[in-house]
Amino acid sequence: MGRSRPFWRLNPAERKLWDAYPSGAWVDLRESERDDPTHGASWGRERVVRAQVIAALLLGMREGRPGEVPGIRLAGARIVGDLNLSDAVFTSKLHLLNCYIPGAVSLNDARTRGVRFRGCDIHRFKAGRAVIDGLFDLDGSTIRAGVRLDNTHVTGQFRLSRATIGTPEGASRGSESYLTDARAPYTPEEMEARGFTRSHTALWAGGLTVDGGAFLRGMRSTGTLRLIGARFNSGIYLQRSVIATGGAYAVHADHLQATTGEFSDGFTAEGTVRLRGARFSGVLSFDRAKLKAPERVLHLSHMQVDELILTPASIEGEINLGYSRIGVLLDRPDCYPGNVHLNETTYESLRGPARLSDRLAWLRRDPDGYRPQPYEQLAAYCRRIGHESEARRVLLAKQRSRRRTLRLPGTIWGWLLDVMVGYGYRPWLAGVWAGLLLALGTAVFSAHHPSQIGLDERRSFNPLLYTLDLLVPVSLFDQRGAWEPVGWTQWLAGGLIAAGWILATALIAGGTRVLRPSGPS
Repeated sequence: MGRSRPFWRLNPAERKLWDAYPSGAWVDLRESERDDPTHGASWGRERVVRAQVIAALLLGMREGRPGEVPGIRLAGARIVGDLNLSDAVFTSKLHLLNCYIPGAVSLNDARTRGVRFRGCDIHRFKAGRAVIDGLFDLDGSTIRAGVRLDNTHVTGQFRLSRATIGTPEGASRGSESYLTDARAPYTPEEMEARGFTRSHTALWAGGLTVDGGAFLRGMRSTGTLRLIGARFNSGIYLQRSVIATGGAYAVHADHLQATTGEFSDGFTAEGTVRLRGARFSGVLSFDRAKLKAPERVLHLSHMQVDELILTPASIEGEINLGYSRIGVLLDRPDCYPGNVHLNETTYESLRGPARLSDRLAWLRRDPDGYRPQPYEQLAAYCRRIGHESEARRVLLAKQRSRRRTLRLPGTIWGWLLDVMVGYGYRPWLAGVWAGLLLALGTAVFSAHHPSQIGLDERRSFNPLLYTLDLLVPVSLFDQRGAWEPVGWTQWLAGGLIAAGWILATALIAGGTRVLRPSGPS
């Protein structure tokens, strides 16, 4: 016989549950397997089970049957009252299927082997600081006022696939708003200043640890997923999930740690996806995602990731990759329709269809203006894969971008260096200029011979060597000192001498720039 129960009377549905508990047998109150719990408020008394009956069974009111595993397996019930199991320790199974729960489910600070609420309609679910030694399953459920799992530890899988999660703000019971929780870490004003409030948060799970895979595929949320400091030791998967929030963030997950992050295959976010300081030991993928935010759509700064896949189906907004360490970056040029922060971003490999011109346009989209490191990083990568000519193009683009930050004298000198020798990265330009000037001088001085300076000896005039002597800062053929230009050709001779000095200086300056070790400019 079981212990005496503290209830005046059990209704027929509760009697079935009471009798089935010792063996863990299913109690199915559904009229059909298609019963929709969203219409549970209209279910009759024959399907009503009080929450305190379920709590009493789990807390030892009825003993198990020898040789069998006790537990609650209940389908199609309308559960009346709040299911309060806070601070409890229980090892019995708890599996609710297609149940209507208009009250709150509370497992705060509880310890249990596993929790399954599949296809249920629940007002609010709280399991802060709980230890769930096994599976945590809310697949296909609707949780109207949000899920709270801060500092919870799940040793098995975490399932929210096909679930629908609302926010306290959107729920009908305003008295249950998270904003009234005395243990909130910030005041409402402080939270609003940070771009989020509990009333706008659908999944409040800062510090959550999940040892198994976290599957949130096909989930729909009308509020922020707050996962700051969460750890997903076997990855987090949000393929086909839709997050449409009226707040600043769709996902707020600073310092998140995971093996894999799949925000891909139709993942849709209206609001910022913030993963600042996150760590991914495998792949972080936004492949075929749809991302949209008024300002910054992806905040991925100070992040470490083995492979980042940025090939979304559509994206609107600014991207921040600053100070991140990326192993492999796979992207497309159209992944960056807006600004992109790249200062101090490093990567070991680039993949995708982007050409060098696309990469240079990528660097120019940094709203912070000229920064030398992104250019040096791209040039170093080009050199590492054996594309020396592309590395020179990148470094030339770096100097041109830097020139726009200089004052007028520096801008003029930079322009001359660019035109004459391409800042040293195109030294053949000096040969082109020298050839053009040599041809011009030879043609002019062939038609307008200069006069001989000394008449004591007879000398022959060579216009080619004379022009070359004018161009070279140090006379090589002793023509410049023997002949003096006449008339307007004096201006040409002076221009050739000046051009020679400018070319020589540009070659020396450009060569020095190329040969010196790379560093901040």
